[in-house]
Amino acid sequence: MTELVDTTQQQFVRDSDELSMLILAPAGCGKTEALSLKVSGLLERGLVQRPRVVLVVTFTNRARDNIRRRLKAQLSERALRESVSIANFHGLASRIYQAHARSVGLDPDAAMPSSDWIAEQCIAREFDRSRKAAVLQLLQAVKQEDLNDEQVASRLAVAGDQDAIDIEELRRRENRLTYDDLPRLANVILRCEGVAQLYRSHFAAVIVDEFQDLTPQQLRMVDFLGADVTTFAGDLAQGIYSFAGAAPVDVYARIKPRVNSIVAFTESHRSSPAVLGMVNSLTGLTGGTVLTSALPARWPNGGLAAAFSVADIAAESDWVMRFCRFILKLAPGHRIGVMSRTNPRRQYVESSLTAQGIPIWKWDDPLLDAETARTLRSTLRSQKPVPVGSIATVAQTLLDSTKGLIAQDPLLLTALSQACTWAAELLVDGVTIDGVLKRVKVGDEATLLSAPGVHLLSGHVGKGQQFDWVVIVGAEEGCLPDFRCTTEDEVAEEARILSVMLSRARHGVVVVSTAAVPTASGYVRGRRVSRFVAAFDSLEDLNDQAGAVAWLRAADWAQIVEV
Repeated sequence: MTELVDTTQQQFVRDSDELSMLILAPAGCGKTEALSLKVSGLLERGLVQRPRVVLVVTFTNRARDNIRRRLKAQLSERALRESVSIANFHGLASRIYQAHARSVGLDPDAAMPSSDWIAEQCIAREFDRSRKAAVLQLLQAVKQEDLNDEQVASRLAVAGDQDAIDIEELRRRENRLTYDDLPRLANVILRCEGVAQLYRSHFAAVIVDEFQDLTPQQLRMVDFLGADVTTFAGDLAQGIYSFAGAAPVDVYARIKPRVNSIVAFTESHRSSPAVLGMVNSLTGLTGGTVLTSALPARWPNGGLAAAFSVADIAAESDWVMRFCRFILKLAPGHRIGVMSRTNPRRQYVESSLTAQGIPIWKWDDPLLDAETARTLRSTLRSQKPVPVGSIATVAQTLLDSTKGLIAQDPLLLTALSQACTWAAELLVDGVTIDGVLKRVKVGDEATLLSAPGVHLLSGHVGKGQQFDWVVIVGAEEGCLPDFRCTTEDEVAEEARILSVMLSRARHGVVVVSTAAVPTASGYVRGRRVSRFVAAFDSLEDLNDQAGAVAWLRAADWAQIVEV
């Protein structure tokens, strides 16, 4: 096995004929560019020739589109069309299912998933949150094994959850698939050696983006398609999706010994030295790579790193509000990510920002198209009295009120139905009509990715994003790490969540812990600073609260806005 750790990683990846490779690339180190160079290099040197193609598999549509955009700049339109296949895992699984379902006695015309159908069934049955979570968790766990429908039914019968059994039986009667069914049934199909060999003959090389997000089931799918010709890329320190079945440590342990070449990217093109110092301080907990700044002189004063504790949520909210207002006054085009381990922990900051009239983008709220937003606003304003009942009842009341307001377009009706369910969830939780109206925003994913201002989001949602500044609140024991995390592996993943939040920042990052925080019932409890914060103590450029303020006041903002 060859192993490369220097400043020529991208060129090495491009020029290497090796098809079995592991690229360790932390956030901001040029992974997407390296993968596109890998593909173009294989094609230009004739290592992949028609009719065989390179398969590139991603987890999200945005990642898929990013690598396609890079490849468009490196390949001819014909080469990209004829020699590269780019798909996310669900798209790939659906292609396999529709092409070969009959080989295992399934119907290729089964309805493909277009929404979270199981969650919709739970809402329709008026399950409370705990019942809904239990059903979703059971169905997900059972279907992450490569079982056929009869075996799934048997496992559910053993588990004895009648709600899950009823929903699965309804799915089969309606001849539909859920997102959990696609990879399961794709692997059932790929166990047919003739089908698997067909794909191995078609794919000369396989590229997998973000290996740390793979479930064991998805790794098995990749192995069916090309175990010996796969390049895996990603960063163990960003493995934070165990709740979705990902097993970053196990997957890494499986793929590392079998690849023929390992390349480690160690230079960040995204973050300042100060931010990287905080990220690096956690590598002993996260298993990540120690990073250096590719251009340290580029960053005014080396960037900002700060961590401190405040007395209570009033002090926390006031400080974050003042920080955001200060930044946006001097750099109105900048993006500030205010992040927390969970969404509820962020509510006090949100209230402070809203009270001061500072516009915010809430990433856990949907962005609606203009027609859906207009209709929902009109419908909400017409609700007198405010509808009450279950989420399903309130959502149906809102949807019924839209009749005559819109054309009967199926896509628009689907979008409006989802928007009404979102609004109903807020109303049932006690949010006022005016409160919901203030949260209705028009846009799409591109809006969130480019809009300046203050963005509120969780660590999980923030993965893959980038902000000029990041403020992390809730750095307390019980919140980060979460109180439910008791095992060593669970705590390690919590450290990775913190690392992901830190690494979203370009210029600076501030970590705030609070000594007294209300519980969900409103009782104020004392909190200890998160154990993870101690990792920052060795940093020479770490600022406390006063130091952070002094740094901000002394900074060269004319230079900062140019970087």
